[in-house]
Amino acid sequence: MKKIPRVGIVGIGQSDFKARREDANYPELVREAVGLAMADAKRELKDIEAVVYSLAPDALLGIGNAERLGVDAVGARNKRFMRINTGGSTGLSALAAAHSHILAGACEIALVAGADKVGECGDSQTILNKIWDPTYERSLPLGTITMLAMSATRYMHKYGMTEEDMARIVVKNREHASLNPHAHLRELTTVEQVMSSRMISWPVKLFDCCPQSSGGCAMILASEDYIKKNKLEAVWITGVAHSSESYFIGDRMGNHFTADHADAQALGEACQRAYKMAGITDPVKQIDAAELYAPFSNTEFHAIEAAGLAPLGESPMLLRDGHFKIGGQNPVNPSGGTLCSNAIAVTAMVRVAEAALQVWGRAGGHQVKGAKKAIGTGNGGDHQFFGAMVVES
Repeated sequence: MKKIPRVGIVGIGQSDFKARREDANYPELVREAVGLAMADAKRELKDIEAVVYSLAPDALLGIGNAERLGVDAVGARNKRFMRINTGGSTGLSALAAAHSHILAGACEIALVAGADKVGECGDSQTILNKIWDPTYERSLPLGTITMLAMSATRYMHKYGMTEEDMARIVVKNREHASLNPHAHLRELTTVEQVMSSRMISWPVKLFDCCPQSSGGCAMILASEDYIKKNKLEAVWITGVAHSSESYFIGDRMGNHFTADHADAQALGEACQRAYKMAGITDPVKQIDAAELYAPFSNTEFHAIEAAGLAPLGESPMLLRDGHFKIGGQNPVNPSGGTLCSNAIAVTAMVRVAEAALQVWGRAGGHQVKGAKKAIGTGNGGDHQFFGAMVVES
């Protein structure tokens, strides 16, 4: 049987994620990440044959079709260029597009890059409210917080999750983020501090929410032939998949519907498709680290279950036993995850970047010992678009 060619990750660049980056405008922030990735891969912009631009809703920047502003920042003049937007999953979708470019033979080496200044946009929730249907759902009013607060109450009803369980996710992720110099929220916290933080939308409190981060990320992908010819170091993308959910939240409310807002069924389908492509049959035993897109503490539980790392409803119990901490059986979000850094345009790209660093053995203070296989995921839209990517050393 003919061997399927592989695509590898040869360079990774992340800025430090902060509330504001007043020292850098938007193109400069993108260029910062690109420069870091280029240095990591020992490549120059003239080597890049195609660019996939990772950019979530333009309104967060206040510039329509802001990918136009980034063309020169990523060295894309006179090169193949495309912009991807699937909301929070944009970064992973952009990587998937670059992966397809290379497998199709359109190019041998591609740059994926983006940045965001979410904390500098004014009111992100007012902007994100506009993604809902103006007649049926926008007036509730829905935002990403209220949408996933409803998911939390549904998960509580089905599986018995408590607010303290949610707080334990925050404590774990902040502990992991304290080891990651790129993370935005790095201060340790306690269950009591999480529980006493300001209520935002019951049961979601301030500390249960991801921050609004400014920062950039870039990754360089190349074909196996290119990697071997140029004697580059790489980790390999072995599984890529996506799955979509229905648009209306009201169509995900249980029993007689195909999906349940407590769970992340479409994310589970994406993970299973990626696992099948990668030849993974038992993720609990075979996945050494997981970077799962979870912008709120409660959503990490159903992301863990969708990734096949726990049966439905059992992740809170396993968390109490330390199962998902660095040093546990299945470390989840060893970087601190989305809950500690969230520059929306690149958040899902960072999940794959961090997964790649784990299997590369280059994750520094938050390295999972002996990691060989890892998964990164992304969620976008109104919890509607999901992607998964498996990487191996």
